Amino acid sequence: MARCAWVGDDPIYQDYHDREWGVPEYDSRALWEKLILDGFQAGLSWITILKKRDAFRAAFDGFDPAVIATWGAADVDRLLANPGIVRHRGKIEATIGNAQAYLVLDRAMPFADRMWGYVGGAPVVGGFACQADVPTQSALSAQISKDLKAAGFKFCGPTIVYAWMEACGLFNNHTQGCFRFSAS
Repeated sequence: MARCAWVGDDPIYQDYHDREWGVPEYDSRALWEKLILDGFQAGLSWITILKKRDAFRAAFDGFDPAVIATWGAADVDRLLANPGIVRHRGKIEATIGNAQAYLVLDRAMPFADRMWGYVGGAPVVGGFACQADVPTQSALSAQISKDLKAAGFKFCGPTIVYAWMEACGLFNNHTQGCFRFSAS
C-alpha cells in the first residue's frame, strides 16, 4: 500500500497516517489539543510526541482548556517532574496561556468554526506529486499564526500551524500516490 513518503516503516507512524493524519477535525477542543501537541513537537520529531501522547493527555487533564487555564506555578513544577511528557518550561507555560487565549476566542466564536473559516469550511487539496513538493508553511499558515499570536497564543509559528493544518485535515496534503489522497 502506497503512503506518503514521510511515514516510513514505523508502525506507529503508519497507524497515525492511516487513521488520523489529514482526517478533517471539527471538534474545537480536539483542534486545540492537536495545536498544543504540535507546539510541543517544535525542535523534536513527531514520533516523540506520538509515543508520549497518552502521557500528555493524562498530565494535561485530557487537554481541557477550562481546567488548564486555571493552572499556576505548582502545576508547571508538577509537569516539569513528569518523565512521560516533554519537560520544557516554556512550552508548558505557553500551554496554560494558550488555554486562556483559547477560552476567549472560543467564547466569541467556536474555535473550530474560526479555524475552518480560514479554508472556507472544506479541506484545501494540495495535490502534490511527491513529499519534496509539499511546503513547510504558507501564506495562510502565516496569517493564522499571526492571528493566534495576536490573541495571546505562543508556540504557534507558521511552520507549526502548517503542520497542524495538515494533521487536522484543513489541508489535504497526502501526496497523489498515497492511498489516502482521495480518501481525505
